[in-house]
Amino acid sequence: MILSQSHDDEQATADNSKKKGSLWQRLKGGLDKTRNQLSEGVGNLLLGEKEISDDVLDDLETALITTDVGLPATREIMDKLAARVKRRELNNTVALHAALAGVLREILEPMQGTLSVDVANTPCVIFFVGVNGVGKTTTVGKLAKQLQEKGRKVVLAAGDTFRAAAVEQLQAWGERNSVEVIAQQQGSDSASVVFDAVQAGRARGADVVLADTAGRLQAKTNLMDELSKIKRVVARFDEAAPHEVILVLDAGVGQNALSQLKEFDAAVGVTGLILTKLDGSAKAGVLFALAHAIRAADPERRIPVYHIGVGEQIDDLRPFEVEPFVEALLASG
Repeated sequence: MILSQSHDDEQATADNSKKKGSLWQRLKGGLDKTRNQLSEGVGNLLLGEKEISDDVLDDLETALITTDVGLPATREIMDKLAARVKRRELNNTVALHAALAGVLREILEPMQGTLSVDVANTPCVIFFVGVNGVGKTTTVGKLAKQLQEKGRKVVLAAGDTFRAAAVEQLQAWGERNSVEVIAQQQGSDSASVVFDAVQAGRARGADVVLADTAGRLQAKTNLMDELSKIKRVVARFDEAAPHEVILVLDAGVGQNALSQLKEFDAAVGVTGLILTKLDGSAKAGVLFALAHAIRAADPERRIPVYHIGVGEQIDDLRPFEVEPFVEALLASG
């Protein structure tokens, strides 16, 4: 029996290692475009222990900017590395590469966080906001499935009533995974839909309500006013609701993500981020720009990145972890 248990443990360890390896390869693959863009300035650092020259530092700086790290964050990174070079703490390009990884991890560390459902305060209400086309509805569907697999009872709110396709897409996710979707006809009041979903969630004993919202109305001001209204209406049901307001960003928009964060945060108070489509562009560096901007605005505030999207599969929407992200970004080969 002991031998059997040992064999089972070894098999479980092997299976976990295989799964971890598979997820790592998908993360690495999802960051291929950004890593390839970085390779001219970063990959060369590993081609032998060469002296650190001004040209090496210039190439690295250019590579960071071209992957949308942004000027302020790039300046911070380069200043920290240059200071260490000046103090002769870094003697060659291989050491510079290792130091770069450390600086990147340091910048992103405040961005790591876990999206958790507070079972003591159910239903936990989570808003998903963002402009059209970022993948909000797909993200809501994928997260619903992942939460369901963890034993959570989920209700979905089809709050994007301005796009019939959004309602239909969310209903398709609900049917596929046997998750209840609260929806009304196109053009209905979004706040009413979300409020109904929260009431339904409480009546059905749901753990969490995931609310999709509209990404565009006739004008930007109307969108922000509508989101603020939804938040006020839901707060009548539960003063603490929504418990999370997650801004979904398409990594492909690069520096525009900073203005989107500013506008949505002013309207509804963003508590977390999800970056989608990292596999579709060479702009994964925008994560560093976001981290720098959040810290610059308020050094005490944290707006974590809960998940990143690196592909189409459900497992490709994965929790954001700093260590494997930086490792995949700087991986050679």
